[in-house]
Amino acid sequence: MDTIRLRADGGVLNATFDAPPLNLIGPELVRDLVRLIGYLSKPTPYQVVVFDSADPDFFIPHVDMTKIPEYTAEAAKAGGPGDASLGMLYQRLSRLPVVTVGKLRGRARGAGSEFLLACDVRFAARENAVLGQPEVGFGAPPGAGAVERLARLLGSGRALEVLLGADDFTADVAERYGWINRAVPDDELDAFVARFARRVAGFPADAVAVTKTAVTRVNAPSDDEIRAAAVVFQHLVREGSVAPRAAWLLKEGLQTRGATEWELGEVMASITPDQP
Repeated sequence: MDTIRLRADGGVLNATFDAPPLNLIGPELVRDLVRLIGYLSKPTPYQVVVFDSADPDFFIPHVDMTKIPEYTAEAAKAGGPGDASLGMLYQRLSRLPVVTVGKLRGRARGAGSEFLLACDVRFAARENAVLGQPEVGFGAPPGAGAVERLARLLGSGRALEVLLGADDFTADVAERYGWINRAVPDDELDAFVARFARRVAGFPADAVAVTKTAVTRVNAPSDDEIRAAAVVFQHLVREGSVAPRAAWLLKEGLQTRGATEWELGEVMASITPDQP
């Protein structure tokens, strides 16, 4: 794969996002995700998959705002034209027979946060992990599962704080809110996640799979909820205020390695209606 590096460790598969310069969700990364999720949907030697990033500053910061039609077309290959959305691709991720673990360093905003929300378990580095759902600041609700999953995990008040505020959250706050399982000191994160993954991978496969399926059945959003969110998101991207607001942010350095990406939660509040 061009954007995901794979490394096996017994019953654990490590999948590392490596799509310079920032690990943006674009057509190449989505293409590789479709392939990987398709592979993991079938019987494999693995019980656990750990997702992390080769870039310590950016896990997945958000989608590539200049390539939304292209990555959507790639996502459609996972389920057909009727499910042409990241949300439905992430639904497939959430239902994999393997246990999925997100190991977060750096920034995971928008579709990056939504990817982690679709994983079964999430651990983050206390000193440097940043999560956010900036979509409302762009002019649309999230379209790949954040509304549905955050409402279930955080409750309505905290979910609305996250979604409507479009701000950045530290790992400590995310842990307290239930967005992630645990914030772990950065120098302990690798060993902590490896121990958890190997422990789960060492248990009887049937018991692990049945337990995951039962929990997912209770808490996961329905396909209809995810499809509806994708429709609204895609409509507002095409016809709402997303395009001019994204254009303003791109002029300010969005999608480059600079202050706008580092402090996007703060920058979102600087976009005003008279700055199209």
